[in-house]
Amino acid sequence: MNRDDSLAALRDPRPWDILIIGGGASGLGAAVDAAARGYRTLLVEARDFASGTSMCSTKLIHGGVRYLRQGDIGMVRNALRERSYLLHNAPHLVHPLAFIIPAWNQIDRLMFAGGLKLYDLLSGWHNLAASQGLNRQEVIAALPGLNSTGLCGGTRYWDGQFDDARLAIALMRTASDLGATCLNYLPAIRLLKTHGRVTGAVLRDAETGEEFAVTANAVINASGVHADSIRQLDDANASPLLTPSQGIHLVFDADFLPGQQALMIPKTEDGRVMFAIPWQGKVLLGTTDTPRPELRQLNDPQPLAEEIDFLLRTAAGVLTRPPTRADIRSAFAGLRPLIHPEHSDAKNTAALSREHAILVSPAGLITVAGGKWTTCRLMGEQVIDRAIAVAGLPAVACPTRTLKLHGSPGAPTGDAYGTDAPQMAALPGHDQLLHPKLPYSEAMVRFAIRFEAARTIDDVLARRTRALFHDASAAEACIERVGEIFVDELQPTPERLVTLMQSAHASAGRFRLEN
Repeated sequence: MNRDDSLAALRDPRPWDILIIGGGASGLGAAVDAAARGYRTLLVEARDFASGTSMCSTKLIHGGVRYLRQGDIGMVRNALRERSYLLHNAPHLVHPLAFIIPAWNQIDRLMFAGGLKLYDLLSGWHNLAASQGLNRQEVIAALPGLNSTGLCGGTRYWDGQFDDARLAIALMRTASDLGATCLNYLPAIRLLKTHGRVTGAVLRDAETGEEFAVTANAVINASGVHADSIRQLDDANASPLLTPSQGIHLVFDADFLPGQQALMIPKTEDGRVMFAIPWQGKVLLGTTDTPRPELRQLNDPQPLAEEIDFLLRTAAGVLTRPPTRADIRSAFAGLRPLIHPEHSDAKNTAALSREHAILVSPAGLITVAGGKWTTCRLMGEQVIDRAIAVAGLPAVACPTRTLKLHGSPGAPTGDAYGTDAPQMAALPGHDQLLHPKLPYSEAMVRFAIRFEAARTIDDVLARRTRALFHDASAAEACIERVGEIFVDELQPTPERLVTLMQSAHASAGRFRLEN
C-alpha cells in the first residue's frame, strides 16, 4: 500500500460519496460496505487502524450469553446471526471455540443448562453445535487447570474466537481491494459546512502536517469512544452520547489453563462474567467493567491496580494454580463506547446497552456509536443505508453477508495471513524469528510495512503482529531490530527513527504495567 498514492487521491477535487471518520471496527465495517456497493469511499483514522478499543477486546465473536440474563433477546439473536457470517467470511481469522461453565451446585448446573438451550434456540440454523451437560469428571478432563473442589458438573457451549486487530487489517484491505481509500495517521481536525450542512472535513497528515480539505456527500462519524469529540466539531453544545467503561485483560502462559477449551465464570463480585481463554498459545483472562467517564479523551487507558487484583482474586478462586502479578506476560485495557440511555445509572456500566445507535444531527453528520466486534458488519450495513438516505445517493443493495474478507482462502487454514502467506514467505527474513518467545518473523515486519500500512514500530508489534499482547518484555527486546527494518523499508530520518523507538518503548512499558 503506497501512502503517497493514497494521499494524492485527497487532492482530487471531486467529492467523495462517503467520508468515514474512524478506523476501528465500526468505521472499517462501514468502509467495506460502502466500497462493496460501489460508492467512492474515503476512510481516515487519527492514529492507526484498530489502535483503540478495537484491539483490546476479549477476542470473541459471540452472541453474548450474559445478555440473556438481561433479556436482550433481539441483540443476542442478531449477534448469533452475525457470528455465523464472520465465521464464513473470515475463516482464517475467526474459528469456533468451546466454552465450559462449571457448576458447584445442582441449581446452578440446571440454570446454566437451561439458559444455554435458549442460546441454542436463538442461534437457529446458525448454531455451531448443541450445548451439552457435563458431569464432574468430564469438566475436570476438559479443564485440567480448574480447581475441582466441590465441583458437581457443568455445561459446554460453543462461540467464536478471533484476532481483533488482524480482522481490522483484513477489513481495511478488503475495503481497499474494493476501491476505497483508507488512511491512518490522518485525523479530522475540522468539519466543513455549506449552508449549515456538513459537507466534508479538513484532514491533517500526522507525519508531515499537510492539510487536506475534502468534500463528501455523506460524512460518517465512526470514531468509537471519541464519537462525542467529532459530534462537538459539528455542534459545540452536543450532549454526551457515550458513557465510557473500561475493561482489562491479563495474559498468562498456557499452563495455567492447559487445553483448547475456554472457562467461563458466570458470577463475579463486579457483576460481569470472567473468561479464561486459550488464545494464540497463551491464556487470556478478563474482563472487568469499570466506569471511567473522565477518560473520554484518553487514547491509551491503563489497567487499574484494583482491576488487576480483582481478576487475580477471581482466578485464584477457580484455578488450581493461582496466578500472581509476576506471572503476567502482558496486560491491556480498552474503553467500551457504551450508549448512555437518558437517566441511566452511569455507576453501573455493566447494565448499559452494547447495542449500537445511529444518529443524524440537524447538520447531517451521521454518527454510529456503541456496538461490538461481532456486529460490525451489521453496523456497517445499517449506517450506509442511513447515509444513502441522508445524502440521496443511488440505492444499492448490501452485499456483505456473503462477502469474503481479504486473505480468506475459503476454508480454515489456521494461518492469520490466509492467501497472503505465500507472498510474505517470499520476503527476506521469512525464517528469521524476531524473538525465540514470539512466533513472528522479520518477513512479517516487512510485509506489514509494504502491504498493511504499518507506519510505526508500535503498529507492527501491537497490531500487525500481536507481540505486545503475547509477551510485552519479549516484544520490547525486538524494538531495535524492527527499527532497523523500518530504516530499510521507509528510510525515516534519524529524528523520526528516535521518535518511533521511544514511542515503542513507552508502549511496551504500558503492556508491562510499568508506571
